[in-house]
Amino acid sequence: MLAIWMILVAALLPVGTVGLAKMSALGSYDHTNSRQWEASLTGWRQRAVWAQRNHFEAFPAFAIAVALALTVGVDAVLVNQLAVAFVVARLAYTGVYLAINIGLLRTAVWAVGMAITVYLFVLAATQAVVDTSV
Repeated sequence: MLAIWMILVAALLPVGTVGLAKMSALGSYDHTNSRQWEASLTGWRQRAVWAQRNHFEAFPAFAIAVALALTVGVDAVLVNQLAVAFVVARLAYTGVYLAINIGLLRTAVWAVGMAITVYLFVLAATQAVVDTSV
C-alpha cells in the first residue's frame, strides 16, 4: 500500500534534509560534536537543520493519522493520495526553506501538510463513527 511507503519516506525526510548540510560540509562535519557543529551553521545549512527538526515534529501525527485511517477502513485510494500529497508538501516545504526562505510561503506550504494530517484524522474519526452506528 502506497500510504505505508509514504510513512517511510516521511520518516526519512529528516535524515535526508540534514544530510544535505552534512554532505555539503564534507571534511568539516564533526561526528563527535554534532550538536555543536549544527549550532555553528549559517545560511541554508542552518535552515536545513531547522527543517529537519520540523520534519521530526510533523512526522508522528502524520504516521498516526495514516495508520488510523487505514485501520478504520477509510478508502485506501484516498488515503494513498493524501499520503503522497503530504510528502510532496513536506518536500516543497524543504525546498522553499532551503532555497528561498520566504517565511510566509514556507508557512503556507507547511499548512498544506498540516491540513492533510488533520483531514486524515477527520476521515478516520468519521469512518469510525459510521462503523459504530451501523
